[in-house]
Amino acid sequence: MSTRRPAAAGAAAPVADPPSVVITGASRGLGMATAAHLYRREWRVVAAMRSPDDGLEALRSRTGASRGDDRLIGVRLDLDDVESIDAAASAILDAVGAPDGIVHNAGIAGVGCLEEMPTQTWQTMFSTNLFGPVRLTGALVPAMRAAGRGRIIMVSSAGAVRGMPGIGAYSAAKGAVERWAESLSFEIAPFGLGVTVLVAGTYRTDILELTPTYADPDGPYAPLHVGLEKNGRRFLRFAQPPDRFAPAVERALRDHRPFTRHPVGLDARLLLIGNRVLPAGALQRVLTRVLGIPRPGGLRGDPRQHVTVAPYSKET
Repeated sequence: MSTRRPAAAGAAAPVADPPSVVITGASRGLGMATAAHLYRREWRVVAAMRSPDDGLEALRSRTGASRGDDRLIGVRLDLDDVESIDAAASAILDAVGAPDGIVHNAGIAGVGCLEEMPTQTWQTMFSTNLFGPVRLTGALVPAMRAAGRGRIIMVSSAGAVRGMPGIGAYSAAKGAVERWAESLSFEIAPFGLGVTVLVAGTYRTDILELTPTYADPDGPYAPLHVGLEKNGRRFLRFAQPPDRFAPAVERALRDHRPFTRHPVGLDARLLLIGNRVLPAGALQRVLTRVLGIPRPGGLRGDPRQHVTVAPYSKET
């Protein structure tokens, strides 16, 4: 995976450079935990984030890296901004050349049913979660292809395995990422590159605090949101710390198979098994009970059935 520096005159052997990895969304949560873990494991980490000054300071504090340490590099990246993506790609290539790995961790989510969520939010969701990673990868893959090595990691979620209620836009975008990952693996495998999808379970991050909600608390879908909120908080009691996720990323980066998909976390593993062995209708019934949402037909005749969804506004 690593390149080698030319040996100086009289030197006994060339010195191997540490492998390099680009991690998006490295300023918090799973991304920061992964960046810190890989740095401690002697990787050269390019931490891509919207605010690299603050994020890099947090990473230095967590890892003990000095300001002059060239194994920890910060790059500004906004996946919803084409110019930012192009500038980040140039900075990455200048800093490390062809990276040995790309970890697509950054993403945004949002809570809201179809009638509640603005169309613009759907567009932003796809722009950040899919189109941005596509553009960044497209800018870096030529160098990786020429080098004949490298692995691309897509951090996915339960919503990509099975469309989940209340997060339809996020599920759709993450599902699209998985289908793209599968297609990409066929295209780049002949050049020695590979792709891994990591289906992340529930981890103790600030995702709930950062995820905007478009739910209408008095609308027809209010009972669904109440159930999801109640059970979501219950699941969080069993959430693992982000540090437990990071070793799975390192294992994936060292894989040499053309394509792999792995669950990371017990809940993700159970969902993948259920999705594989259960008929679609049976899995729908199981998830309805587990999530605590109204059963099919359960709101027929309810007064909310004829309520109009209130247009979303930032003031509500």
